[in-house]
Amino acid sequence: MSCRGSPVKIALCFIFLSTIAGAALAGEKCDVPVSEWQPREALKTKLESEGWHVQSIKARDGCYEADAVDGRGTTVDAYFNPKTLERVGGNAVAIRG
Repeated sequence: MSCRGSPVKIALCFIFLSTIAGAALAGEKCDVPVSEWQPREALKTKLESEGWHVQSIKARDGCYEADAVDGRGTTVDAYFNPKTLERVGGNAVAIRG
């Protein structure tokens, strides 16, 4: 698919490429032995206390990847260090309105 043309195509290409870049950068920041990871539930609890609505949390590229809607209503695909639970990357996907 070419990224030229309509604004929709350009937006889809941007989202796709930024997701790949976000995952690559996040992977570099999540070099943590599995024995040191906090449980997924700890990340879910943290995000929910910040007003997020968590749809899923999975391990990806050495990080936790959370698909969620943040407190502002923005759908996000965010990466977190599994030891510290600090956000290390990710992207806003869309605004729910």
